[in-house]
Amino acid sequence: MNFELWIALRYLRAKKDKFLSVINMVAIGGIAIGVTALIIVIGVMTGFDHDLREKIVGANAHILVEKETGVKQYQQLQGQLQKMPGVVAATAYIHGNVFLESNQRAMSLILRGVEPTTEGSVTKIDQYLAHGKIADLKSDGVVIGSQLASYYGYRIGDPLTIIAPASGVAGAGWRYPFKVAGIFNSGMYDYDMNLVLVDLHRAQEIFHLNPDVVSGIGLKLHDPDKAAAVKHNIYDAMGFSFIVRTWMEANATFFAALRLEKFAMFVILTLIVLVASFNIISTLIVTVTSKIKDIGILKSIGVSRAAINRIFMIQGLAIGAIGTFWGFLGGTAISLLLKKYQFIKLPQDIYYIDHVPVLIQPSDVAMIVAAAMVITYGAAVYPALKAARLEPVEALRYE
Repeated sequence: MNFELWIALRYLRAKKDKFLSVINMVAIGGIAIGVTALIIVIGVMTGFDHDLREKIVGANAHILVEKETGVKQYQQLQGQLQKMPGVVAATAYIHGNVFLESNQRAMSLILRGVEPTTEGSVTKIDQYLAHGKIADLKSDGVVIGSQLASYYGYRIGDPLTIIAPASGVAGAGWRYPFKVAGIFNSGMYDYDMNLVLVDLHRAQEIFHLNPDVVSGIGLKLHDPDKAAAVKHNIYDAMGFSFIVRTWMEANATFFAALRLEKFAMFVILTLIVLVASFNIISTLIVTVTSKIKDIGILKSIGVSRAAINRIFMIQGLAIGAIGTFWGFLGGTAISLLLKKYQFIKLPQDIYYIDHVPVLIQPSDVAMIVAAAMVITYGAAVYPALKAARLEPVEALRYE
């Protein structure tokens, strides 16, 4: 151990000076609290982001391939898309706006016609179903969300009526009777309240489409994060007559808002660490003031300004490192406890989940630790320079 580190650690411990010891502990505690708060809040924000991403991706295909006028001879296109690199499965779908008629009231819904045999291989709808499987969906059956079922009091087997645009004579063919064949709970209020699923061929009948025409083809990928690359491959192979949208593009505004909120929380909570860094400045200034005699003696025996500067820089960085370490331990421990035991409950009538989700990512923790150490370094610069500029004569004048 060189003498600079040895002296810095002695000043940090300050066993003979209780006041210095206390303000050192206060400075360490301030950094620790700031880092703890940052890790917990960023972990919660990341948890919400990840949870929402999983639910959105689970309820939808990773890539949608559509045409403005509808996809004709969709079976051929579906086979071609399924053979493309990175694609796991493909399914045809139809979507459009309809109304649900109940007790002489009409409610706007989104109707999605699905292929019962392939829909479960592209989305997680089977995992969301409380009863039955999507593969068992028949032409007279409809799968509705849990929020819609709760709102109207629907149960399995109950009849309901879908109102769709008419064809031919005004008023003819508007109402289509169904029976509730399944109730799903995706955890997303908009889906669970506004989305209904029917058999693909029945949807073609409702929207007056030919048997070989669908709205589009949904694709499931090996890696959802590579959706943009697969999209380019589809354009290269199929041309630009199709409209290809990834799950990221379909929800771009939503995820951009989440990223902005996470960044804002990081900036706001970093201010806690910044405020705590003023404790380091005051601690080092008090240390320099109380150790003027020591500095004068060191300089009189030939210790350089650079060495004096390093002594107090080491002390400041040690305070930051110790505070950051305890903040890392505290933040990680509390986050893991929140994740395991779910202490904080959320009302499900307001939020889509009943507890606070937490996800700790190494990259986020590394960024927090780095930010704390940079702030600490900046806080230590001025007091260390001030100590280094003291002249031996001035330091020992009154000794």
